[in-house]
Amino acid sequence: MSTNLPVLDMAMLDGDEASAAAFRDALRTATHEVGFFYLVGHGIPDDVTARAFATAERFFALPEQDKQGIEMLRSPHFRGYTRTGGELTAGRVDWREQIDLGAERARTDDPGAPAYMRLEGPNLWPAAQPELRTVFTDWEQRCSVVARRLMRSWALALGSAADVFDDTFGDRPSTLIKLVRYPGREDRGQGVGAHNDPGVLTLLMIEPGKGGLQVEHEGAWLDAPALPGAFVVNIGELMEFATDGYLKATRHRVVSPPLGETRLSIPFFFNPALDSTVPRIDLAPELASRARGVTRDPGNVISGTFGDNLLKARLRAHPDVAAIHHADLVPSRS
Repeated sequence: MSTNLPVLDMAMLDGDEASAAAFRDALRTATHEVGFFYLVGHGIPDDVTARAFATAERFFALPEQDKQGIEMLRSPHFRGYTRTGGELTAGRVDWREQIDLGAERARTDDPGAPAYMRLEGPNLWPAAQPELRTVFTDWEQRCSVVARRLMRSWALALGSAADVFDDTFGDRPSTLIKLVRYPGREDRGQGVGAHNDPGVLTLLMIEPGKGGLQVEHEGAWLDAPALPGAFVVNIGELMEFATDGYLKATRHRVVSPPLGETRLSIPFFFNPALDSTVPRIDLAPELASRARGVTRDPGNVISGTFGDNLLKARLRAHPDVAAIHHADLVPSRS
């Protein structure tokens, strides 16, 4: 199958040093030039992926009262179910329904803690589907293994020690899984609007046979349909920060499927703890000369601390949740 994005085989890391070095070179090139790639050879069996999609499909088929019982509006931590049309990107309505499942940690009671620490807390799990928790706890663990291996490969590819990012994640990375269902629309409008991811790394699994994802590259939108068994991988704003723009967070969007069809996707976001700051990489001169600097946008300031980036993204995407639980963080319109 021909693709518009590079295809990288992670199994090359299991070969000899020349094979592993070739993978790292391809990884660096893909994320410098495009910011997106397909990843095969990641080691997650097809039956595990099929189980994840089947579980997601059963969730979205639950009665509305079961889904609305765990609506994000009930969560100060921005967890739970969001109805179709309940999220915004760049101020415009996204046409998808979803559930957000994050790393579960106790919320701090420290009144002096940074505002982003309010995002720590429990998920809202559907009582009508207890297996959802089992399946996606397993998915989180499997994806985290892939993500950590990629991070060490990036470190070496950028000329640093393999463990340069290890302390950033430690034993408590800030992971997030979304189960997303895009209903069809006659106008093929905005499934989710153009955006950059606020963190480090995203592993996206798309329902087999489905398209809709588009990646911005050199002023054009490239289609990135599902590739059998492959993750679509992209970097976020923290990797741009860490490399002074040598690696660039790339804008992407999803176009709604045609009327009468649906599209499922399962993005996994691998990020540092909220209060962790990603290290600046000391690039070799030949790489540093091609670093483009961190994007300067007064409306979207990129911080090296993940919590800063995530909080601003959450407040913008879910203003209704922000108004209920975090009114002190929402600018007054009076």
